[in-house]
Order: sequence, then structure tokens, then C-alpha cells
Amino acid sequence: MKPVDIQITYDFICPWCWIGHRNLKAAIANMAPEAAPAISFLPYELNPGMPVEGADRKAYRTAKFGSWARSQAMDAEVAMVGRRAGLDFHYERISVTPNTRLAHRLMAFAQQTGDAAKADALFEAVFAAYFARGEHIGLIDVLVQLAVSAGFDAQAVRAYLSGTDGEAEVAAAEALAQREGVRSVPAIRIGRTAIGGAQPPSFLEQALGAAVGEAL
Repeated sequence: MKPVDIQITYDFICPWCWIGHRNLKAAIANMAPEAAPAISFLPYELNPGMPVEGADRKAYRTAKFGSWARSQAMDAEVAMVGRRAGLDFHYERISVTPNTRLAHRLMAFAQQTGDAAKADALFEAVFAAYFARGEHIGLIDVLVQLAVSAGFDAQAVRAYLSGTDGEAEVAAAEALAQREGVRSVPAIRIGRTAIGGAQPPSFLEQALGAAVGEAL
């Protein structure tokens, strides 16, 4: 059987992308082993103009949503939904809203290696570092350690991120997403079906089932 192609368009500062990925994994776990999908991760920067060093999260969110109280209420809602998916959000630990370009370049590196399991583990690790532990995922030292935790070589990762490798790939992928009409994330494509938002596992299972039928 031909594997089902899945594309996940995401940003690492989007909590719904983490929830959506976890829901997708729950749906995939119920698939027959021979129908295991081929997943690719496509970058989408929600804040392309964010300074390289990031921004104070409280000040940034207050300006964006009108008040810190509203931001906290939104965070609480996300954390509640995340718990249902088995995810641990700790917004009180996050002090910086990062620039995510470097993290997207790291995912480009991971996918170029061809090891899908490691790339998936790294994807999950970056989200957990930011949302559960409050780590600054815009820093190269943080990203190198996360890559090592997923099984990648520290020296190779640091060399890749220290130059301009991956810049063209990230820019091209983001331009493609714009041309295809992506305006928010997560945007998940399962086979020929485009899905917006962090849909529940049951919904994603139906889409996977349809895609398996298409692949037969």
C-alpha cells in the first residue's frame, strides 16, 4: 500500500499546532500498520517580523490582545484543551515570545536527514521545550540540545544553524503556503483533504480512512 501523505503547516509559537499534532498522532495510532503515513512539516512564521532576540511575552501579548488579563484567559483555555490531549502547558514559565526562524531551519535539517522518526521526535521536543518548560527556542544553544535529545549530532546541527543553511528552504515553503491560501495554523493536509485547526482525533481518523481508500 502506498503511504498516506500528510503535510503539517505549523509554527512553534502556536499552541494549537502542538495540540493538533498530538491529536493526529492519536488518530494515526489507530491505523493499520501497513497504512503508516509519510509526514512532512512545513514552516509558517506567525510573526515574521519578530526581532531575532524575541520579545518580552507579557508586553507583546498585552499589545496584541489589548490586556494581559485577556491573554491569560486565552492561555488558560488552551491549557485546558491541551490537558485533554495529554499535553502540559506552563505559560507562567514563558518570558519571551521567540523568533521561530531558527527552529524552522532546524526542522529543515531534521527532514533532510531522511529519518522521519527523529524529525517527529524533534518536532514534539521543540513544542514541549517552549510551552511546558518555557525555554527560549530562538536560541541556537537551546535548539542544539533539543536536537541531541532527538538523536541528532550536536556538531552537525550547530554547523548547520550557524550559517545560512535552510534559509532558502524555509522561505520557499512559506511562500508556497501563502500561494496555497494558508492564513492560519495548524493547516493539515491528509491525502487530498485540507483540514484547518486542531481537530479532534475522531475527525482526523475519518480523514485518514478516506485517504487510505484513495491510496488503494
